[in-house]
Amino acid sequence: MIVDENASTESQPVLREQLSDALKEAGEAHDQRAVAIVRLIHTALKERDQMARAEGHSELTDQELIQMLQAMVEQRCESIRRYEENGQLELAGREAEEIEIIKRFLPAKLDEQACAQVVSRVIAEIGASKLKDTGRVMSELKSRYPNKMDFAKARRIICRQLG
Repeated sequence: MIVDENASTESQPVLREQLSDALKEAGEAHDQRAVAIVRLIHTALKERDQMARAEGHSELTDQELIQMLQAMVEQRCESIRRYEENGQLELAGREAEEIEIIKRFLPAKLDEQACAQVVSRVIAEIGASKLKDTGRVMSELKSRYPNKMDFAKARRIICRQLG
């Protein structure tokens, strides 16, 4: 389940619909782990929606929901690291399973080759020629490809191409 980040505002709640569908599917498949994680996501989403409404904003957009999901993945990665350091491999495995379930709702990242092509195109478009242009290239990439690119990887590619 991948979200089209370029979806129009009419289809803004696409990710919410995918979450609801995934909850139904997991329930029908008796996948208790997936049910628990999707319910956890729903709960976090409802809490954030309530906070946003209390501050006078509308409910979370898909982009904000994606950021919330990415934070959930990062939290679990940190937990895995701690569990592995303490020899709690079973708990680390559970966290890894949760990450895989959450990632179903995140947009696919560009692979290394596609990332290199995009970086080359942006470098050419903005006329970057020196390492000191790295910041401008990164800024452009972040505005064009939010959530679709590993920016640490992109920075290495930029340095290779400009260096």
